Parts: sequence; structure tokens; C-alpha cells
Amino acid sequence: MRPWRLSVGIIIVSILIVAQYILAFFVFKLPGWPPLQWAGWGIWAVSLVFGFGPIFILRQKGGVAKGKSYVETTRLVDTSLYAIVRHPQYLSGILFNLALMLLAQHWLVALLGVISAVLIWLDIQAADREGIEKFGDEYRQYMQRVPQTNLLLGIFRYIQAKRSNKKP
Repeated sequence: MRPWRLSVGIIIVSILIVAQYILAFFVFKLPGWPPLQWAGWGIWAVSLVFGFGPIFILRQKGGVAKGKSYVETTRLVDTSLYAIVRHPQYLSGILFNLALMLLAQHWLVALLGVISAVLIWLDIQAADREGIEKFGDEYRQYMQRVPQTNLLLGIFRYIQAKRSNKKP
């Protein structure tokens, strides 16, 4: 298993997101249709929860050694946000891209967002392979219960599991 590192894809995604942000707020100055922009602000808020929540969740429940990065877990975390989607921070990136597209409503921002989302999806595939390498069958079972990034399906499964008293 590779040690945690910034992948080339995530570096490119970061550059694309910064470019989207600059285009949306400074070049095009949000000229779009207000209802879509309000949806964009709402999605942005949700992306913040899924982006920052894992920092605290993994430190608390992931068996991270003192002084180590929150991503250096020793235990599989499958509660809270991780009971809804397997990759909340990647989902955050996708949602952030979508939010910027809705805010700017410009074809160039949308194009950059789509490219960024595809790169995030590719990194998610690698993260699942790493999860299998690190946690084995426990991770495979987790993959069966919890979707990668499908928030609506994750919420539906979580509620179903809670109602039937199963592990979400």
C-alpha cells in the first residue's frame, strides 16, 4: 500500500477548483440565475460538512497515533459520515465543484468542474483499492453496505439499517 500522499490527480483537482473559484467570483462575478445560485450556496454548505467533518471523525475514531495525520488511521471507521458515504472528503470535492458550477453558471466553470469531478472519481477508485489492501474483508463488507459517494443512497441505506437495528 502506498503511504498517504498528494496524488497528481488531487493536485490537478485543487488547481481546477481554484481556477473555478477565481472565474466564478472575480471574472464572471456570479451573473447567473438566483435560484440556481441559492442551490449552489446550499451545496457549498453541505460540502463544508463533508470536507471538514472527517478531520475530526478520523482523529477521534480511526486510531490515529499522536502527532500523525488524520488520514493515517489504524481502524476502519464506518460511523457518522462514514456510515453514509465511504469517501466524504471526495464527495465534498465533487459537491464543491457542483456548487461553483451553479454559482457561476458559465460553460468554462462547468467544464473545469466536470474534469475535476472525473479526476476525483479516479482517485476514489484508488482509495477503495487501498482500503481493501489495508483492511481486507472488513473493507469489502463495508463497501457492500455503504456507497462510495452517493449521498442519497447512503442516507436511504443508513435510515433502513437504523430501522432494522443493523449496522449502517
